[in-house]
Amino acid sequence: QVQLVESGGGLVQTGGSLRLSCSAPGIIFSINVMGWFRQAPGKEREFVAYISRSGGGTNYADAVKGRFTVSRDNAKNTVYLQMNSLKPEDTAVYYCVARWLVYGSTSASGYGYWGQGTQVTVSS
Repeated sequence: QVQLVESGGGLVQTGGSLRLSCSAPGIIFSINVMGWFRQAPGKEREFVAYISRSGGGTNYADAVKGRFTVSRDNAKNTVYLQMNSLKPEDTAVYYCVARWLVYGSTSASGYGYWGQGTQVTVSS
Protein backbone atom coordinates (compact mmCIF):
# COMPACT_ATOMS: atom_id res chain seq x y z
CA GLN A 1 0.00 0.00 0.00
CA VAL A 2 1.35 3.40 -0.98
CA GLN A 3 0.91 6.16 1.59
CA LEU A 4 1.37 9.77 0.54
CA VAL A 5 1.57 12.54 3.11
CA GLU A 6 1.44 16.19 2.07
CA SER A 7 2.58 19.22 4.04
CA GLY A 8 3.37 22.87 3.49
CA GLY A 9 0.01 24.39 2.73
CA GLY A 10 -1.18 27.59 4.31
CA LEU A 11 -2.32 31.17 3.82
CA VAL A 12 -0.28 33.54 1.68
CA GLN A 13 -0.84 36.91 0.02
CA THR A 14 -1.04 37.42 -3.72
CA GLY A 15 2.44 37.28 -5.21
CA GLY A 16 3.80 35.17 -2.39
CA SER A 17 5.34 31.71 -2.42
CA LEU A 18 4.76 28.34 -0.79
CA ARG A 19 6.47 24.98 -1.09
CA LEU A 20 4.44 21.82 -0.76
CA SER A 21 6.06 18.53 0.16
CA CYS A 22 4.83 14.99 -0.26
CA SER A 23 6.54 12.09 1.42
CA ALA A 24 6.12 8.44 0.51
CA PRO A 25 8.12 6.49 3.07
CA GLY A 26 10.14 3.65 1.68
CA ILE A 27 8.71 3.40 -1.80
CA ILE A 28 9.21 6.64 -3.71
CA PHE A 29 12.16 5.29 -5.65
CA SER A 30 10.00 2.51 -7.02
CA ILE A 31 7.22 4.84 -8.14
CA ASN A 32 7.70 6.13 -11.64
CA VAL A 33 5.51 9.20 -11.77
CA MET A 34 4.46 11.53 -8.99
CA GLY A 35 2.49 14.70 -9.32
CA TRP A 36 0.01 17.20 -7.99
CA PHE A 37 -3.65 17.93 -8.58
CA ARG A 38 -5.82 20.58 -6.98
CA GLN A 39 -9.49 21.16 -6.32
CA ALA A 40 -11.10 24.50 -5.61
CA PRO A 41 -14.54 24.79 -3.98
CA GLY A 42 -17.28 23.99 -6.46
CA LYS A 43 -14.84 23.01 -9.18
CA GLU A 44 -13.54 19.80 -10.68
CA ARG A 45 -10.24 18.36 -9.59
CA GLU A 46 -7.56 19.58 -12.02
CA PHE A 47 -4.06 18.59 -13.02
CA VAL A 48 -1.20 20.78 -11.81
CA ALA A 49 2.10 19.01 -12.56
CA TYR A 50 3.88 15.67 -12.67
CA ILE A 51 7.47 14.47 -12.64
CA SER A 52 9.13 11.26 -13.80
CA ARG A 53 11.21 9.02 -11.58
CA SER A 54 14.49 10.42 -12.88
CA GLY A 55 13.23 13.98 -12.57
CA GLY A 56 14.04 14.54 -16.22
CA GLY A 57 10.44 14.51 -17.38
CA THR A 58 7.99 17.11 -16.14
CA ASN A 59 4.65 18.47 -17.32
CA TYR A 60 2.66 21.46 -16.10
CA ALA A 61 -0.83 22.81 -16.54
CA ASP A 62 -0.90 26.00 -18.57
CA ALA A 63 -2.33 27.86 -15.58
CA VAL A 64 0.81 27.28 -13.51
CA LYS A 65 3.53 27.08 -16.14
CA GLY A 66 6.38 29.46 -15.36
CA ARG A 67 5.23 29.93 -11.75
CA PHE A 68 5.29 26.41 -10.27
CA THR A 69 8.15 23.93 -10.24
CA VAL A 70 7.85 20.24 -9.41
CA SER A 71 10.90 18.33 -8.21
CA ARG A 72 11.71 15.14 -6.34
CA ASP A 73 14.42 13.77 -4.09
CA ASN A 74 14.34 10.00 -4.21
CA ALA A 75 16.94 9.77 -1.42
CA LYS A 76 14.52 11.60 0.89
CA ASN A 77 11.43 9.89 -0.51
CA THR A 78 9.90 13.28 -1.19
CA VAL A 79 8.37 15.22 -4.06
CA TYR A 80 7.99 18.99 -3.93
CA LEU A 81 5.87 21.69 -5.54
CA GLN A 82 7.43 25.14 -5.38
CA MET A 83 4.72 27.72 -6.01
CA ASN A 84 5.73 31.29 -6.79
CA SER A 85 3.78 34.38 -7.83
CA LEU A 86 0.66 32.92 -6.29
CA LYS A 87 -2.74 34.23 -7.33
CA PRO A 88 -6.15 34.04 -5.62
CA GLU A 89 -7.24 31.56 -8.30
CA ASP A 90 -4.56 29.16 -7.03
CA THR A 91 -6.61 28.73 -3.85
CA ALA A 92 -7.50 25.04 -3.58
CA VAL A 93 -6.81 21.80 -1.79
CA TYR A 94 -3.65 20.35 -3.32
CA TYR A 95 -3.26 16.58 -3.62
CA CYS A 96 -0.10 14.56 -4.15
CA VAL A 97 -0.53 11.62 -6.53
CA ALA A 98 1.52 8.64 -7.66
CA ARG A 99 1.43 5.93 -10.29
CA TRP A 100 3.61 2.96 -11.20
CA LEU A 101 3.47 3.46 -14.97
CA VAL A 102 6.50 4.98 -16.65
CA TYR A 103 4.67 7.76 -18.45
CA GLY A 104 2.71 10.54 -16.79
CA SER A 105 -0.93 11.48 -17.10
CA THR A 106 -2.89 14.72 -16.80
CA SER A 107 -6.06 12.83 -15.89
CA ALA A 108 -7.05 12.24 -12.28
CA SER A 109 -8.23 8.75 -13.20
CA GLY A 110 -4.67 7.91 -14.18
CA TYR A 111 -3.46 7.91 -10.59
CA GLY A 112 -4.26 5.20 -8.12
CA TYR A 113 -2.61 6.75 -5.09
CA TRP A 114 -3.62 10.02 -3.49
CA GLY A 115 -2.60 11.94 -0.41
CA GLN A 116 -5.09 13.45 1.99
CA GLY A 117 -4.67 16.96 0.59
CA THR A 118 -3.31 20.22 1.95
CA GLN A 119 -5.10 23.58 1.81
CA VAL A 120 -3.53 26.51 -0.01
CA THR A 121 -5.26 29.88 0.35
CA VAL A 122 -4.09 32.97 -1.51
CA SER A 123 -5.56 36.24 -0.29
CA SER A 124 -6.04 39.21 -2.57
